[in-house]
Amino acid sequence: MSEIWFLLSSGLCDSAFNMAMDEALLEKAPQIGKPVLRFYGWSEPAGTFGYSQKIADVERVTMLRPLIRRPTGGGLVPHDRDWTYSAVFPPGHAWYDLKATESYERIHQWIVDAFTLIGVDTMLAPCCQKEVPGQCFLGAEKSDVLWMGRKVAGAAQRRTKDGLLIQGSIQPPPIGLKRDRWEKSMCDVAIEEFAVSWQGFRVNEEFAKRVNQLSTEKYAQNEFNRKR
Repeated sequence: MSEIWFLLSSGLCDSAFNMAMDEALLEKAPQIGKPVLRFYGWSEPAGTFGYSQKIADVERVTMLRPLIRRPTGGGLVPHDRDWTYSAVFPPGHAWYDLKATESYERIHQWIVDAFTLIGVDTMLAPCCQKEVPGQCFLGAEKSDVLWMGRKVAGAAQRRTKDGLLIQGSIQPPPIGLKRDRWEKSMCDVAIEEFAVSWQGFRVNEEFAKRVNQLSTEKYAQNEFNRKR
């Protein structure tokens, strides 16, 4: 039997809004009751960094501004023309019950399979490549996605009582590949491998209000981004 998942394409948004939307999806995961896959981009160059990172450490290694603290872990991720996505799973879902290493590998195997479907040869990193501390895309961790020997996809996660949030980025995208083709292949792989039946996610007034509140009162505020 197929399983309903929701699909949300947000287009280009500012950095605070993007983080707010993902957090709101995590907050509402128990009420939504189904996984949500979200595709989105960036209306301006920005950097996001892990929830536990120190802002001073991040500022020393990048000239990117604004710098926005993510709701997930991990290190610094530059955003401009990268292909960004998030996936949210409610409590009790099979993905929610996975260990962190297992969900990390599964999301990236999904990406590898989607690339394979459209003729792009990628692979999971079998082991670590030397990384620059605190910077996600310089080096690679086990189960990152490699294309032509270098990391092109990484992710960060957060599990709470409300659900599992995975935020991921593909950069740089393989040359000549259109984003809409990759997004379709992600959906097609989910249909084939996870028995997913896709439905559009409807943003109602209450949800939109919460996203705007998180954006303006949290992620756009220096107090939050510079909290440590």
